[in-house]
Amino acid sequence: MIRLALLALVVFGTMIVEAVRARRNERLQRARGGVEPRHDVYPLMQVAYPGVFLAMLWEGLLRPTPPTVVVAVGLAVLVAGKLLKWWAILTLGQCWTFRVIVVPQAPLVTSGPYRWLRHPNYVGVVGELAGSAMIAGAPVAGLLGTLLFGGLMLVRVRLETRALGAILRRG
Repeated sequence: MIRLALLALVVFGTMIVEAVRARRNERLQRARGGVEPRHDVYPLMQVAYPGVFLAMLWEGLLRPTPPTVVVAVGLAVLVAGKLLKWWAILTLGQCWTFRVIVVPQAPLVTSGPYRWLRHPNYVGVVGELAGSAMIAGAPVAGLLGTLLFGGLMLVRVRLETRALGAILRRG
């Protein structure tokens, strides 16, 4: 029970910090002339992201505690995912938001984790989901939730790629 409470605190605590940062950056991006493409899956992601974690925590309440090694590996995967995600967030600075907002004439970020990965934030999210599923002992919600949210992220990646491509072609 303590394991699940700590997991919830970490997951939802960082989610709140990220939401506050994203909102501030959204206002800044729009003030700089940022454009948000239509047909984003953000409204679905806004519900699915916390929902997947809630489902994993619920399943964890119904199952026996996973073996210590599974929890330890899950913790390592969760921490690695969070570190990668926050490296991406800090690298993007004011450009990082939950929404796809592209500022015309803004340079494409190619430093930090973007030097090696096109979408490190999403790779980090997969680590968060997989690690949380292992810590919670939620194989069903973890797998199904990661597949569901992974599908939304793939749609989002296509949208981001098109939006950034359109802006870069104009610039």
